[in-house]
Amino acid sequence: MRLADALVADGHAVKKLIFNVGDAVYWGTRPAVHYRGRQADYPDFLRTLVADGGFSDIVMHGDSRFIHSAAVKVGVENNLRLHVFEEGYFRPNWLTLERGGINGYSRLPKDPVWYKSLAPHVPIYDNGLQVRNPTWLLALHELAYHLPNIGNYLLYPGYRTHRPHVSAVELAGWAMRFARLPLLEKRDNQTINTLIESGQPFYFLPLQLDSDSQIRDHSDYDNISQVIDEVVHSFAGHAPKDSLLVIKNHPHDIGMVAFFSLIADLSRALDIEGRVIFLESGNLPLLLSHARGVITVNSTVGTSALFHRRPLMVLGRAIYDLPGLTFQGRLWDFWTHAEPPDAALFSCFRNVAIHATQINGGLYSSHGIRLGVNNCLNSLYADKSPLDVLLEQ
Repeated sequence: MRLADALVADGHAVKKLIFNVGDAVYWGTRPAVHYRGRQADYPDFLRTLVADGGFSDIVMHGDSRFIHSAAVKVGVENNLRLHVFEEGYFRPNWLTLERGGINGYSRLPKDPVWYKSLAPHVPIYDNGLQVRNPTWLLALHELAYHLPNIGNYLLYPGYRTHRPHVSAVELAGWAMRFARLPLLEKRDNQTINTLIESGQPFYFLPLQLDSDSQIRDHSDYDNISQVIDEVVHSFAGHAPKDSLLVIKNHPHDIGMVAFFSLIADLSRALDIEGRVIFLESGNLPLLLSHARGVITVNSTVGTSALFHRRPLMVLGRAIYDLPGLTFQGRLWDFWTHAEPPDAALFSCFRNVAIHATQINGGLYSSHGIRLGVNNCLNSLYADKSPLDVLLEQ
């Protein structure tokens, strides 16, 4: 909304495609096109809209849902510029803004030499201006957006959510989990402190969400339960016998899968009871700074692990999965053969990736939104994106 207002203030015309009641509530009375039809008819509807509308650009939040992938295809067919926003690769103070695609669809090269050669020609980026995204604010936005979607069946009958569960189920799950979170945090922080004081080596697996496009589109897994199964089996068979595996739940999980029971059953079946610790919450930087190694599918926790110089195993497709940064072998070898990332290479990668794809700002707080809008306009208006400029050098 705020970005649209800024674009209009600069003399541009903006129309938003509205797909559900939540979209309509957030968008208000600004110019919009409402799509209430079937998913199968959407691509042709979009082609007609683009042909008749005189559009030059498409701006999206994410690029993997059906509505986005169809927009990418239609945009390419019509030579439109495609701008994709998402939460940042280097959170919490950054947003991602790329042309054409993000995450697994990003055009960031996988060549370490490219980053090393360009690093001297881009600024050295610190952490940017601070952006706070407290859990309660995210929960408020989720409630404000998803609660009105109860009316989708009547007002937008063709809408189908990309998430595994409808809004009402998710809201109930969030409410139950967030109500318990203060007690869980106290318990889990005590567990982490005891673990670190013991000095016992441990590996760390941060969980992602089943609904995340990083799992659905940029990995070979159907869900996080499959990831847990593979990692725990590998840990049981190949990790040093004196080591532990710490598994931490995603902070926005709605509790529809009983991960604690799943992990307990696996541990019993593999005769490693007591060697796998499951946390619902906890101090992430503290865990990263003491872990012997980190395993992830493609979470942004991976960039934090690299920052903390932890050996890192990537199981999916991630922009930071480069020789010299991540372990390039198989999971069963990672437990005993992984080495810390090349700190100099990570510095080059981080600065070039921030310069090419990141915007200082946030999606939820007023300060973060204002910061993000102000910082993205030059990139949106430019004939070539920062990444395009670097790729041509």
